[in-house]
Amino acid sequence: MTQRVFRAGDRLVVALPDEAVESLGLEEGSEVDVAFDDGTGQVRLSRPDVDSAGIDAAFAQQLDAFIAHYRPALVALAR
Repeated sequence: MTQRVFRAGDRLVVALPDEAVESLGLEEGSEVDVAFDDGTGQVRLSRPDVDSAGIDAAFAQQLDAFIAHYRPALVALAR
């Protein structure tokens, strides 16, 4: 998928496709790790490492999947 780069303030921005946002469980204000590989010219986007927070990685993945699946219900309940 080709995306157009645009300016937002003093930064250049690329919009993320919906499937990437959903897969990573992102929403406005979410934190992500961004890595650039000089050799291949690729940018990699990932969720921050949850192990460093002392949370079991398998549990965090299950929780992310639960939230992604039930997001509409959770948003409705939060209102």
